[in-house]
Amino acid sequence: MPGTSGRVRFSRGAASVRAGAAAAAVALAAAACGGGGAPEGGEAAGLEGGYSEAVPAAQAPAPEGFSGVDVEGVRINAPEDWAVDNADGRLCMRPPGQNDCAYGAVQVLPHAADRDPADWPKKGDAFNAEDGWAAEPDACRSAATAADGGVGVSGARITSEPNALTTHADGLKSHHRVWEVTCENDDTFEVRLWFLPTSDVAVYVWSADTRYSAVYDEIAASMDISEYKK
Repeated sequence: MPGTSGRVRFSRGAASVRAGAAAAAVALAAAACGGGGAPEGGEAAGLEGGYSEAVPAAQAPAPEGFSGVDVEGVRINAPEDWAVDNADGRLCMRPPGQNDCAYGAVQVLPHAADRDPADWPKKGDAFNAEDGWAAEPDACRSAATAADGGVGVSGARITSEPNALTTHADGLKSHHRVWEVTCENDDTFEVRLWFLPTSDVAVYVWSADTRYSAVYDEIAASMDISEYKK
C-alpha cells in the first residue's frame, strides 16, 4: 500500500532517462473542465464537474522514449527504460536499478482511497494536510533508510504552491501536492501526489529520486482517464 514501506535494493550509479517531448494536452471548453479558477479543495465544483459534458480525448501517441500503458482504463506514459509492474489494481513504474515499487518509483492508483484501509488520500482531504503524504506517515523513506523502515519521522511540510493544479492529457485537472519530510535522523525525502478526488485516481511518487524530477512531471501530465470507470 502507498502508506507502507517496502524493502528496496538501491543502485547508486547514474541512470538516465531519454527526454521525451511533452505529452500533448487536449483542449476542452472552459465549462467542461471547470475553467482555470478551481475553488479551494473543491474538485466536484471546479475540477471534474464537467465530466458529463466533456468530449473524450483521442489517444495521443506516446512521445519518443515513452510507451503508453494502462491500468483499469487509466492510460499513462511510462519511460521505455523503466520496468512496469501491473497487478492488483496498481501500476508501478520503476527506474533503472530499482527492484521494488518504493524509492524512485511512480505508482498509478485507480480507486485509490476506496482500496486503502484508511481511505487515503481522500478522507478528511488528507491530500491537503501537512501529514497527508501517506496513510501512515510515520516511517522515513530517505534513500539511506527506506529499505529497513526503522527510522521515524519528525515533521513534514507541503512545498508545492497552495492549491496547485496539474492539467492532464484528457484536459482534467488534479490536485498536485509535494511534501518535504524530515526524518528523526535529519534525513529528508520528497513525496509527490497528483489526485483526482471525484474519480479517486492518484499518481504517487513514494519517495522521489531528484534525478527524475522532470520525468515525474511528464509522466503525470500524460495521464488520460477517458476510459476509466469510477
